[in-house]
Amino acid sequence: MIKSMTAFGRARKTVGGKDITVEIRSVNNRFFDCSVKIPRSFSFLEEKIKPYLQSHSVSRGKVDVFIGIDVINSPIPDISIDEGYAEAYIKALRELEQKFGLRDDISVMRVAQNHDIFVVRKSEEDVEKEWADLCEVLDEALSSFIAGRAREGENIERDLVMKVENIRKLVDSIEEHSLDDVKEYRTKLEAKLREMLSDNRIAFDENRILTECAIFADRVAIDEELVRLRSHFKGFADILASGEPAGRKLDFLVQEMNRETNTIGSKCQNSDIAKMVVDIKCEIEKIREQIQNIE
Repeated sequence: MIKSMTAFGRARKTVGGKDITVEIRSVNNRFFDCSVKIPRSFSFLEEKIKPYLQSHSVSRGKVDVFIGIDVINSPIPDISIDEGYAEAYIKALRELEQKFGLRDDISVMRVAQNHDIFVVRKSEEDVEKEWADLCEVLDEALSSFIAGRAREGENIERDLVMKVENIRKLVDSIEEHSLDDVKEYRTKLEAKLREMLSDNRIAFDENRILTECAIFADRVAIDEELVRLRSHFKGFADILASGEPAGRKLDFLVQEMNRETNTIGSKCQNSDIAKMVVDIKCEIEKIREQIQNIE
């Protein structure tokens, strides 16, 4: 089963004296790019989130994780001041006051409203406990997120299978037309040569006609391209059924399908085949666009 790179998951729960909200959303991206927004007092958990998502088979996409944590009740923490940040913050307030002529109401309580000034230190035991609490909510949001990717992936897979089947039918039709193309050429060539030879009273050479037809048939032969296209159809189905991230593999396979189609178009003289080649290229382009959504 393939998965879409576009999805959303959300969960909210009260755990360990904290009201925790987790939102996970993702859009298309060539690689795995994870951005985490979490309250500064819990930033020590941020580095755990990206590998946690990867361990749950999130391997591609631009993923944004938003975490809100409101502490309801907790043990007395070890709080200190980030002196560098506080100094820069107060300096900025002074500059704001002087530049715009504002009333000076800078006080301890006013400055303390910026919670980023304070640093909350956790023991190793506390860190593990906080991570376990967060995981309860993260797992729920992640399950919803992954389920959304899977649902969208099913829709994309159905669409891809339908488009490949359309191409398969066109390929079968091209094969039939290509055989008729050679027969039609032989008939026209024979009629033309008979007319020319008759006008010039020259003996008709059956072998010459056969040779000309053989040369033409070799020049326009598309057997190899058709065989390779059909092998790509099988490869396409195998990748979809593998259960592994399929986007990059399918993208490469579609390039190969497009290459074989271009070769068929350059070889064939038949206008009907030319039209079918254009139809195939249109379907391939639609497939390429859909693949950009796949993990």
